[in-house]
Amino acid sequence: MKSILGYLLTPIFYLYYGLALVIYHPIQVLAHKLFGDYARRRVVDSLNFWLVNGLYLMGCRIKYHRLENLPVDRPIIIVSNHQSLFDIPAVVNGFKQYYTKFISKIELSKNLPSISYNLIHGKSALIDRNNGAQSVKEIFKLGRLIQENNYAACIYPEGTRSKTGKVKKFMTAGINTMLRAAPDAVIIPFVIDGHSKIMRSGMFPLHFGEKITYTMLDPIEPKGKDVEELVSSIQQRIKDELGQ
Repeated sequence: MKSILGYLLTPIFYLYYGLALVIYHPIQVLAHKLFGDYARRRVVDSLNFWLVNGLYLMGCRIKYHRLENLPVDRPIIIVSNHQSLFDIPAVVNGFKQYYTKFISKIELSKNLPSISYNLIHGKSALIDRNNGAQSVKEIFKLGRLIQENNYAACIYPEGTRSKTGKVKKFMTAGINTMLRAAPDAVIIPFVIDGHSKIMRSGMFPLHFGEKITYTMLDPIEPKGKDVEELVSSIQQRIKDELGQ
């Protein structure tokens, strides 16, 4: 039955997802031009709320854990595992009070309704993966932004998503650059569990009835710690939470 529901509901889910992005795009643009960035941000928060809750169409059971322990009055670096295209709305929705920014490949800044506009005007780091110097410059600029405004930046140190859900090796360069630019930041390991199960057959069909959990682990103070050891420790904590 779940397999049949997956085939039947996947087109409905994609229609919902696509319509949300298309409908919210002009609303976001108008809010920005007429009322400024704060209004645009509120529109983006609303969009991502509905994107996350759209997973209920696929029979998902969604739960956030431990977000009540968020630190206050300082920048944060969210370090998360990466399972699917659904990861970003989950982070935005969970950490909306921090005005979360992302490190994104520059290709996503063009021709994607709602997404491209938000990446550009939300001042995320848009990196060219073929240009190391440009990437470091953009990540450092993002680090300075969160340092000065107590915002959040999310980084997926695996680089690309894990199709199986098994955590891949974390790369240290991006986190190291962020910490140099934002020395007052605290690190929040964030564990996404279940997105890879929805997509274990690829984009179609999505699997029906999966349990989705988003878990914030205990904050980590990075000052005085070796970056290689720090990143390895974060990776292991996330793997432990996933039972890997």
